[in-house]
Amino acid sequence: MRLSAMGDVAMTVPVLRAFVKQYPEVKLTVVSRPFFKPFFEGIPNLDFFAFDEKERHKGFFGLLRLFKDLKKLDIDAFADLHNVLRSKVVSLLFALSGKKRATVDKGREGKKELTRPENKIFKQLPTMFERHAKVFEELGFPINLNNPEFPKKAVLSAEITDLVGENYQKLIGIAPFAQYDSKVYPLDLMQKVIEKLAENKDQTILLFGGGKKEIEILDSLSQPFKNVINVAGKIKFQQELKLISNLDIMLSMDSGNAHIAAMLGVKVVTLWGATHPYAGFLPFNQSIENALTSDRNQYPKLPTSVYGNKVVEGYEDAMRTILPKKIIDKVVEQLS
Repeated sequence: MRLSAMGDVAMTVPVLRAFVKQYPEVKLTVVSRPFFKPFFEGIPNLDFFAFDEKERHKGFFGLLRLFKDLKKLDIDAFADLHNVLRSKVVSLLFALSGKKRATVDKGREGKKELTRPENKIFKQLPTMFERHAKVFEELGFPINLNNPEFPKKAVLSAEITDLVGENYQKLIGIAPFAQYDSKVYPLDLMQKVIEKLAENKDQTILLFGGGKKEIEILDSLSQPFKNVINVAGKIKFQQELKLISNLDIMLSMDSGNAHIAAMLGVKVVTLWGATHPYAGFLPFNQSIENALTSDRNQYPKLPTSVYGNKVVEGYEDAMRTILPKKIIDKVVEQLS
């Protein structure tokens, strides 16, 4: 069970792919929001159960109905990959019915030590993938996350190829937004990154985002260039996943798009502001060298937050220490 958010749900996918490969005789049922169902399509021995937040599974009595719905599936063990009140209630109900259960340890104490302003303990914490794997190990299914396998690049429909064209040698994705401003690279600097990458006409750059405001910004970023295309709002989510699987590289903030690209086996370059990959959210199977972080010499309190939701006065411009040239050089290096 993992209900949200997008990036967190995407981070379960590589672990579940490894699970079904190593335990082909075991059937998995993923409980999550209906929107995330496409993440799990094509994974063998895996069924998706849609959590109905608004009606059937709403509130405490809704969680009782959820438990009864799942019990009909002859569940033998319950893996709580969320560790919030909802999942804890369902987990407890399974335990009371005599079933095995295990809950993810989010390492909250270690994250506090990493992000506190004083006496900071700056060290790499276990990744969320390792934490998820630990849950299954507690249930009797140790998982080896080395040598992962990824799905093949999806075949693109005519609708998508009409949008992005076919005359390119490299396909670059850029997702310049995140849930919190402290994780968003300044748009004037991102414009410089796009301008430089767009000089190579053999490269097509696709801009990803969502929502009216983001779409307007992406339109303005793409307008000056023939080989820069805003795909936000133009295709359905499932089509977007297929398009991302065809990227040669994704440039993203510490956000959901980074984890979506990584779960599809795409190289990812990430930019980090208030947050840091040491908290355990480096995208799956990606090199730490591809995570470009803000300068801690200038901003010694970094990271100031696990999720980017804490505003620290004087740290608004921390991401400006990641120079556009450094980003461009890293993208070009990974493409070659």
